[in-house]
Amino acid sequence: MTVSPAEEMPVDGPPAVEEPLLLPWDRFSSWLHCICVVGFDLELGQAVEVQQTVRLKTSICYLSFPDSNSGCLGDTQFCFRFRQAAGRKSSLGCFLDHFDRDAPVCLKRDQGYYYGYVYFRQVRDKSLKRGYFQKSLVLISKLPYVTFFHSLLKLIAPEYFEKQEPCLEAACNDIDRWPTPCPGKILTLPIMGVVMKVTAIFFLCKISSDSLVSIILPTVHEVDLFRCFHPVFFHIQMLWELVLLGEALVVMAPSPAESSDTVLALVSCISPLRYCSDFRPYFTIHDSEFKEYTTRTQAPPSVILGVTNPFFAKTLQHWPHIIRIGDMKQAGEMAKQMKVKKLKNLKTLDSKPGVYTAYKPFLNKDEDIIKQLQKGVQQKRPSAAQNAILRRYFLELTQSFIIPLERYVASLMPLQKSISPWKSPPQLRPFNQEEFMKTLEKAGPQLTSRLKGDWIGLYRQFLRSPNFDGWFRNRRKEMMQKLEALHLEALCEEDLQLRIQKHTEVETVDLVLKLKEKLVSTALNLCALKNGSPQK
Repeated sequence: MTVSPAEEMPVDGPPAVEEPLLLPWDRFSSWLHCICVVGFDLELGQAVEVQQTVRLKTSICYLSFPDSNSGCLGDTQFCFRFRQAAGRKSSLGCFLDHFDRDAPVCLKRDQGYYYGYVYFRQVRDKSLKRGYFQKSLVLISKLPYVTFFHSLLKLIAPEYFEKQEPCLEAACNDIDRWPTPCPGKILTLPIMGVVMKVTAIFFLCKISSDSLVSIILPTVHEVDLFRCFHPVFFHIQMLWELVLLGEALVVMAPSPAESSDTVLALVSCISPLRYCSDFRPYFTIHDSEFKEYTTRTQAPPSVILGVTNPFFAKTLQHWPHIIRIGDMKQAGEMAKQMKVKKLKNLKTLDSKPGVYTAYKPFLNKDEDIIKQLQKGVQQKRPSAAQNAILRRYFLELTQSFIIPLERYVASLMPLQKSISPWKSPPQLRPFNQEEFMKTLEKAGPQLTSRLKGDWIGLYRQFLRSPNFDGWFRNRRKEMMQKLEALHLEALCEEDLQLRIQKHTEVETVDLVLKLKEKLVSTALNLCALKNGSPQK
């Protein structure tokens, strides 16, 4: 079949990257891994009816349906996340690696995991034995564009439920005509008679139809923080600390939609720092990691779980931190003050909403942000404005915390004058915890944050967390790439003629051979660093 690219509109930014030679369905694969339809069979339970390009595991079928105790009538949207199984690589791998390099942390592909974006419909139907029509349309992707894919499903799913498979086939063909994700462009994505315009580096999404009716989405990946944290917003600062430190955390919610949104809000509250532990926006007893995450023979792993089944209230009672939320209030209602409760109170299935933990925050509580949000509720400030205030608060808090680390790690870089074209690149100095702690006295977070408390204790705990390990690995890789680039630059600027004049013919030949070896070694190191495994 002939594949023609969708319209692309260049904007100011980096030059366009030419797409590699594309195979059929490569453009589709750059956005989605597959599309599945999951129905309910009276004998088999959940079963995949239609899927494009791959076969999914049984556990994915269970993740595509709300838990039996959730009682979701009508249309429900949520997402889940699961580990990637070994399989074939896309022919777009190199191109998408280039996109990941230029994309902000929050928009990079999830290398070891897939996301499942679900549109579930449950309506009464007396003609069916079960008495209900129950079916889910699921998009599987490595891209964490939650808002974008939920918006895409709102366009595709209602049409599919009405017109069935021909509609789904048309949607897949539309997606296969989309350009591959590319930073610095406005991508015009036609889908079933509607145009989705994804702007710049996917920070803004606009959906419009032929009637010029447009829907503007603030971003393609962020959930509404204020709506998600509204039931527990008196404890947002403590929750930020728990996520920052990679603590084992479970969210017990009445529905998969509230479960997944809350988990995604928790993960994003430490942005621009990447959350490096596992997280499952919606987790069921049928998940392949169920035994791994519920065992009592060892401490709970560093993971954030979102659950809806009341069974988990007993199974995960040994977990150190539990958030119990009821139905999410409307943004115009005032949330009630809820005290942190002891875990021993979480014994009954009808436990009240709240935060159950014995954790004592390192930082003093910031009353100003609570008062500001409460005032916004009283004055009926728009939800989007409340969300922006809360997101900015988390951003400033995380930046205040990470700037001293960035400053210290930058000091581990060798001086440029120590780089010689005829010697191996100098090594980075190792990270010394005590040396870093001493820098906090004069250049700590107190320079940018008004919050008081045990910052030193918070840093010590963070340095033992998966989030620090992931952050430092990435920064170290970036600095090593910089060293290799500077070393290569020094080689290119060396005056070889002048160098040759000062040496004998034998020494000159040896010099040229060494130069060749350096260039080959540098090229190999740059390729290895790009893939995350530096040569030794």
